[in-house]
Amino acid sequence: MKELGTGIGWRPEIADAVEALPGVDWVEVVAENVCAGHLPDSLQRLRARGVTVVPHGVSLGLGGADRPDAGRLASLAEKATALGAPLVTEHIAFVRAGGPLTATQPLEAGHLLPVPRTWDALDVLCENVRIAQDALPVPLALENIAALISWPGEELTEGQFLSELVERTGVRLLIDVANLHTNRVNRGEDPAEALSSLPVEALAYVHVAGGLERDGVWHDTHAHPVPRPVLDILADLASRVSPPGVLLERDDLFPAPAELAGELSAIRATVAGARPRPLLIGAGARVSGGPMPARVPAHVPAEGPARVPAHVPAEGPARVPAQVPAGAVAHARAGAPVRDAGARDTARQRVAVAEAALLSALVAGTPAPEGFDVRRLGVQSRALAAKRADVVAKVAPELPDILGEGYRPAFLAYARNRPMTDGYRHDALDFVEGLLVAGRPEDPEDRRRLTAWWRERAGIRPPGPAARLAHRVRTALGRG
Repeated sequence: MKELGTGIGWRPEIADAVEALPGVDWVEVVAENVCAGHLPDSLQRLRARGVTVVPHGVSLGLGGADRPDAGRLASLAEKATALGAPLVTEHIAFVRAGGPLTATQPLEAGHLLPVPRTWDALDVLCENVRIAQDALPVPLALENIAALISWPGEELTEGQFLSELVERTGVRLLIDVANLHTNRVNRGEDPAEALSSLPVEALAYVHVAGGLERDGVWHDTHAHPVPRPVLDILADLASRVSPPGVLLERDDLFPAPAELAGELSAIRATVAGARPRPLLIGAGARVSGGPMPARVPAHVPAEGPARVPAHVPAEGPARVPAQVPAGAVAHARAGAPVRDAGARDTARQRVAVAEAALLSALVAGTPAPEGFDVRRLGVQSRALAAKRADVVAKVAPELPDILGEGYRPAFLAYARNRPMTDGYRHDALDFVEGLLVAGRPEDPEDRRRLTAWWRERAGIRPPGPAARLAHRVRTALGRG
């Protein structure tokens, strides 16, 4: 694996600062924020200086029930080539659910959500990762994510889940130590236990970031200084393996360049000062964590908008028959079944039902699936709505400019009744259409400006009286 060194997340807001920071060996760019044919001048200057650029995707949803979208994969591959990247990275998460697999409305989370650590979800993730690997021109590494919620009925620990993923696919790991801290606070998971189970030889690089605790919940904001507990986890990781690269992430509330430089220095000092523990190097789930647990039927929510179709068996797929040749069970663990194509499709449908039920509860207000912490679901739901408001404000900065202080409450009220189904730009258009239908804003000049904004981007006339009536009818029928 290429030695990357110390890096920082490149963002347009701090592009000049990143170029001027001393000792930056590499940068990471959000893949969806760049175009392969029109790379930002700042990135081109960094590349000309020999600074490595790694594209970091956020929208593939490899942990989702659907197979990866070919267009998204092709775009990511094109960006990797344009940037001369040694690898690309994504997340172990799902970002959308519903659709044909569940015969329900497609829904977008607008954020990364945790996959259940079950054999079903692992099978789906592994197949999706192989599809992605085949489509990409460089190696793929996957990141563990932070979570506010826990799935009931999980069958594997995080370390076991990641170890099995690496064993089956050969994918590399991007370990986010801030996310391990988040999961310690929010889900009671011990970072040291997770690290002791990881196949650290698969490590591609490390993320470090800040956050804040509010009402007993840790929010992984990427907008606050890196706290000491996160650096302590980084030190623990660095004592087990020498990280090929460590990167500071900052996405908002950007500080002065001197503060960014100070955080990079603290990261370097933490890695350099870590005391090696050679006996732990390479420890994996089947060495330090014991045998993989026996497979039990995957949890399928009993409530929520989606139900298990009648043709999907409630029990898990068949066990490995005794006569299966040894070579066919190379990826099976204790209790983990070998899947034929039909069994894999059945597992994919069960994952689809479970993820659709959870996402619907989070963004459409349907009942919480059985076994989830309802209070935590509420926290996650509000966090998703706030994230939508923030991102729409970035992709359409004219809206908070026109609406002023009324933007955020108006958007959050809209988001309570309108799940996102087609990305943030479409979300912005739907939000503004709803305001115009309701005759808002009340100030005529603001309404004129909002109408002009909507007309320019929608490409059609703003909604008149008939369209407003039709919109109200669709909304009342739940089709809006």
